Amino acid sequence: MDYNNFFTKDYKSLADGQKARRFAINRTHMFLIMGLLILLGTLLTFIANDARATRHADLDQTHTRIEFALDNPLGTEATNSDKQKPDWQTVTVKRGDALALIFSRLGISAQELHELMRLGKVVRPLKRIKPGQNLHFYLSTAKKLQALVFDIDQLHSLRINRVDNGFLATPVTHYMEKRVTFTSGTIKSSLFEAGTESGMSDALIMELVGIFGWDIDFALDIRKGDRFNLMYEEHYLDGKKIKEGPIVAAEFVNQGRHVRAIRYTDAYGHSQFYSEDGRSMRKAFLRTPVDFRRISSRFGNRYHPILNKKRLHKGVDYAAARGTPIHASGDGRVTFRGSKGGYGRTVIINHGEQYSTLYAHMSRYQRGVYAGKRVKQGQIIGYVGSSGRATGAHLHYEFRVNGTHRNPLTVRLPKAAPISKKLRDDFLYHAGKMVAQLNMHKDIRMARTSN
Repeated sequence: MDYNNFFTKDYKSLADGQKARRFAINRTHMFLIMGLLILLGTLLTFIANDARATRHADLDQTHTRIEFALDNPLGTEATNSDKQKPDWQTVTVKRGDALALIFSRLGISAQELHELMRLGKVVRPLKRIKPGQNLHFYLSTAKKLQALVFDIDQLHSLRINRVDNGFLATPVTHYMEKRVTFTSGTIKSSLFEAGTESGMSDALIMELVGIFGWDIDFALDIRKGDRFNLMYEEHYLDGKKIKEGPIVAAEFVNQGRHVRAIRYTDAYGHSQFYSEDGRSMRKAFLRTPVDFRRISSRFGNRYHPILNKKRLHKGVDYAAARGTPIHASGDGRVTFRGSKGGYGRTVIINHGEQYSTLYAHMSRYQRGVYAGKRVKQGQIIGYVGSSGRATGAHLHYEFRVNGTHRNPLTVRLPKAAPISKKLRDDFLYHAGKMVAQLNMHKDIRMARTSN
């Protein structure tokens, strides 16, 4: 060993160099260790989140099914994982079914039914299920109820979902889309034939008759070549037509005379038809109180088919099928209801001091119609029959003014009140828009026809 070199070496410089080398190595190691720790921390966080999701999957399974039920109650767009779950079961209520019986058939415990019934008024529709209604059940593999959707009607349903402390019931209202449709027709043989050819339902044709029935006698005044144009609502739900709505504007051309009617709804939701200038299309009385097939006997002298002698016929006979509803021709009070000689079952109504009407040969009376009862125009008071001296089912109808019999087909009927002054400006603005739309549709239809 070279002791001279040992004692003469510059150990300070040597130590400083070694320290420098050790420092460089430690810093590199530190970065590597920090990188590894970050990577390890990320991995542990991912594992922890996955474990937490797995641990809560069973706890949140009911919640997941609830969202699935609300978004897609029939499961028509389920994912592959959803398809592996128990399917929804649809039960159509049959005659004699009760909710308890349906639950029993599905294997749902009576305890769960009891929990549902404890939800109170919101589940009251379930106590009144009717044949034809549908209930959609979502059950676990253990036959525990997870969700229930009850279709009350086309616009209303009840949804029940399992939550942590039992069940939650939510009423649901579906809103229909309203579309306005235009149609028109020309009479060749009858209004019903023309209406059917133009795509109108029987109910819509009868509504048209009801609107113009005070101004046009559809039994006597209709001629070949008469025509009609109308706009009416159609109601859609999820893109599917559900039903027809009311007529909103209509025009009838009868023997060259133009009659228009505009539907107007006030702030209270009351709707009525008026002419373009605000006169009510209603009269104080219906011209015909029954949906008849034909007039079998008119007002005036005639040969009585049963008495075999000539006698004044003080009313009009409307032939109609037995059981056809008879309507009060105007607002008033029933002064007589009972059997009246040759009239058979009869109802008499007083309409103020001047007017009264008589309805005879009924098969039966409408429940709740009795002497002293107030009735509204159009209200059903009885049904067509052949009681008394009658050769067949028909309504005998009389109209009296100050106690004198008048011909119901020709008597001048008093008018109903026009649009009120405070609503007049708003109505005229609305009527102007409706007439403009009606004319536009007519022009388009005429242009298509000419081409």
